[in-house]
Amino acid sequence: MASVTASIEAGRPERPFFGILRRGYGYRALLYLLLSPAIAYLYVFFFVQILEFSMGTLPLFAPILFLAFAWPLSLVERGLAQALLGVRFTPMAKPLPNGATVWDRFKAHLLNPVTWKSLVYLASRILLGLFAFVLTTALLFIALAFLLAPLTYLATLNVDWYRVGTFFSTHGYFFGDFAIWYSQQVVSSVGYSVQALGFTFLLIPVGVVLCAVVLHVFHGVGVGWGWYARNMLGINPKDIELAQARAATVAARARADEAEKDRRQLILDASHELRTPIATIRAHIDSVLILRGEHLPEQVRAYLATTQHEIERLSLLVDDLLMLARADSDGLRLTIQPVDVGTVIEEVFQALEPLAAHERQVTLVRQVADNLPRALADRERLAQVVLNLARNAITYTPAGGIVSLDVALGDEPDTLKIAVTDTGIGIAEDDLPRVFERFYRTDASRARHSGGFGLGLSITRDLIQAMGGSVTAESIPAGGSRFTVTLPTVQETAE
Repeated sequence: MASVTASIEAGRPERPFFGILRRGYGYRALLYLLLSPAIAYLYVFFFVQILEFSMGTLPLFAPILFLAFAWPLSLVERGLAQALLGVRFTPMAKPLPNGATVWDRFKAHLLNPVTWKSLVYLASRILLGLFAFVLTTALLFIALAFLLAPLTYLATLNVDWYRVGTFFSTHGYFFGDFAIWYSQQVVSSVGYSVQALGFTFLLIPVGVVLCAVVLHVFHGVGVGWGWYARNMLGINPKDIELAQARAATVAARARADEAEKDRRQLILDASHELRTPIATIRAHIDSVLILRGEHLPEQVRAYLATTQHEIERLSLLVDDLLMLARADSDGLRLTIQPVDVGTVIEEVFQALEPLAAHERQVTLVRQVADNLPRALADRERLAQVVLNLARNAITYTPAGGIVSLDVALGDEPDTLKIAVTDTGIGIAEDDLPRVFERFYRTDASRARHSGGFGLGLSITRDLIQAMGGSVTAESIPAGGSRFTVTLPTVQETAE
């Protein structure tokens, strides 16, 4: 009872000792072993024919022919083991991608371990045929001799075992000595009588036990050989899991890329569509303020001014999103050419100096070194970058502070650097590594103060990197921050 309970808890049905006599798994293993000698003979004959053919034509053909015919023979072996031994096989090869060429398939076949293990398996199948012949003949003879003892006794009543033994002994067979011993010891002592026949019936239960033992032996051999066949004629399950994981990873990456592509296209399309209504609203508000502003109540003018300010912010956000979408989709087209950076700095200075002085009470200065080489950049985008950095510096600098725009040779050869330095509130050390991330703002108070969306520095980084340069941020110990843009320069040739 304990063994039955343990078997049920293990999740497999209990198989009694004599149950193998009425179940098919032992007989299927016996049939598999009985077929092994014939299959071994066919393999030997087949391989000998291949060797003779290759030796008569070209010896190098032998390995190619063995590889060519080993695969279909292995498929036959898999079918036999699956049908008679109940083996569940894994595939013999990993699936190839669609559109694989003949050379790709041939290379994958040579690199597949199952290709070479199948040759070893077929060779060992020949050895199994010899072993199976000896095993099945010996065990079946012993078991059937006991099981059919009465029939054997009646069939040998008229046999002169001494003469038979003498004949085989003279020819050197061990069976002859056994027959002589049988005639002298058993027949002479027991004799041909009813008592002897009755004794043979007592051997039938022993024969039943021996048949059950023999079937268990055959089943054990079949289980062991099935395990060997499964490992030799199928790829490793871990390799299958690894291939499935890789395929799932590739599929997930493809879905992620497609989703990212859709996201970029959505932002691009939405930004395009939003520009028209924003421009319309802004135009209507400007018209109302210009034409009817003097006749409107003060509160209404304040509401319209606030709406106009928010529309401007929304317009800037849409422009930033549009630029980011173009950069992500490789739709941002830059015209890289030699640029006089000093001229760009002067234009930005003239545009922002009145704003800094009158609205923010901040002093804006610029300093451009002499005899600087021209930089390789997109002039309009470079002006946008410097304008953005200078506007941020002015915004975060309190009244009475200073913002400087400096241009000089870079620290690396053939580079030029633009530094935008302020004496403002500075940037915390924890925030420095993230200031160029999209939608990142250092703290809520600065966000409310500036009204930004956290996209300006990200756009600056993308534009500078597209020009082949770099941008960095640092805090100044005395207070404030510095953003440095580094650009490659033009190699001026002497005329």
